[in-house]
Amino acid sequence: MTIPTQQLEFELTDAPEPKKGDRIQTPTTVARYRLSLVREPESVYAATLGIEPPRLSDPRAASRWLAEHLDQEPYETFGALFLDTKHALIGESILYRGTLNRAAVEPRGVLASALLLNAAAVIVFHNHPSGDPTPSPEDIAFTHRLSEACELVGLRLVDHLVIASAKASVSMAERGLLS
Repeated sequence: MTIPTQQLEFELTDAPEPKKGDRIQTPTTVARYRLSLVREPESVYAATLGIEPPRLSDPRAASRWLAEHLDQEPYETFGALFLDTKHALIGESILYRGTLNRAAVEPRGVLASALLLNAAAVIVFHNHPSGDPTPSPEDIAFTHRLSEACELVGLRLVDHLVIASAKASVSMAERGLLS
């Protein structure tokens, strides 16, 4: 499930001035709203349609699946695939959008979403619109921080994928860059 950030932006920018007794949108209420959108696992929705959720334990399969979604993104986009204990997809979320060549990302957003879904594992990903999938030093440093944070809460970081195109991606797990 992808968080509809455009809908959220519309609701916040076009909201009328609050009156006495109205709920006021604060960063905390906005964060709760955004996190509530990822509560229903994709596997639950898929089960109602009789569809088996994809298993994404193989980095190449995950990269191909993600490339379809990120192919036309003009800006760096960071997200996560949330997995159950058998690595079946139970949710997905775009967590951060950035500029042409960077996205400000914190482990906290990944952990909060994963814990809400009761995920056992997570694959994080981001695209490189430049077409070069080589992880930057910042990408590697963030991955180390995220790996440590995941370990603290009993969440397994399966991989950090850098997607440049359907044919150009890097698996940090395959390169031994997760910890």
